[in-house]
This record gives sequence, C-alpha cells and structure tokens, in this order.
Amino acid sequence: MALGTAAAPYELRFDAGRVCLDLLATTHPGERLDTLGPLRAWITGSGLVPPGTPLPHADTGWLLGFRELRGHVEQLVRGRNAARTRPYDLALARVNELAGAAAPPAPRAVPGEDGALVRELADPPGCAALLAAVARDAVELLTDPVARASVRECEGDNCPLVYLDTSRGRRRRWCSSEVCGNRERVARHRRRAALARA
Repeated sequence: MALGTAAAPYELRFDAGRVCLDLLATTHPGERLDTLGPLRAWITGSGLVPPGTPLPHADTGWLLGFRELRGHVEQLVRGRNAARTRPYDLALARVNELAGAAAPPAPRAVPGEDGALVRELADPPGCAALLAAVARDAVELLTDPVARASVRECEGDNCPLVYLDTSRGRRRRWCSSEVCGNRERVARHRRRAALARA
C-alpha cells in the first residue's frame, strides 16, 4: 500500500464497541497501521475526528505512537486476570501518562453545505491529543466494572480480537456476526453437508 493511501474499508474494523478495542483490531489478521494512509483512515473511521478532517501533518511518529499505545492497551486488557507484573505496571503507567498528556481535540458546530450543523475541529488535531483520547477511553473501560466484565474474546477460529459484549443476555460469541459469525455458520453448514454425503 502506497504512503498516504487509505486502507480498503474491509481492512479496518470498528465493531469492538470501544475506540481502544477498535485500535487492538488493527493487528488482525496482519498489521493494518503499516503506513500513514491506513492510520489516517482509522483515526477518521474511529470517530476521533469528524469525516473530512485533513490530517496532512501526520508523520511516522504518529504511527509509532499509536502502535505503542495499542501494545499497552492490549497488555492491560488481556492481562486483566494476571498477577500484576512489571510489564503490566509499565503499560498502566504509560496509558495513564498518555491520557493526561494533552487536551482532546476541541469540536465546534458549523453550518454544513445544506445548512445543518456539523461537527468540525477548531484546530488540526495533534498526535498527543488523539492518543490522549484513546488512552482516556482505555482508562474508562478499565475502571468501569460493568464494561470491564463485558470484554470478551472472539470465539472464531484463529481470531484474537476482543470486543465489548453489550448484547441482550450477554450472549455475543464473535467479534462480528458478519465476519467470524458468518465463517462459523459456513463451516457448520459444510460439516453437516459432509456428514450427509458420508
């Protein structure tokens, strides 16, 4: 993928239920934040900035910052039942540091082309402000017992994604019904068809 091009829509996922968990999904099935184009697309797709917000000032430092934060959030989310280890404590300290490092991007309401009010940012967002927004989302998730108890790992074959289960009865099994759920239904159908032929 060329520098500055947007990732194809199917490559980026925004169905985990939290921005910080959507960031974790950028590693599956391979690294999605490999260039600035996909990072810009993820920042917009995650809702951190309004659609159409230009991010020409993003540089490779942004890639490093978002990947670093992603690693720390993963350590905290997946290590929730583990004994507090040095890597866990370091990840927690860094997420807390990033959460307080900058004010979130300031939104404002402006008339759109049709006259309806739309959201835009008062100034171009900096990397620290965007990282702070994701880190704050992680802090909110990690400190909310109800939300924390709703974090699930996908039951799909070879799918390591985590998501927030807000389904009725807390019975959601897959990161996405359309992706892993559909694969499971197809596999089940094939197994039944093979048994019927045997």
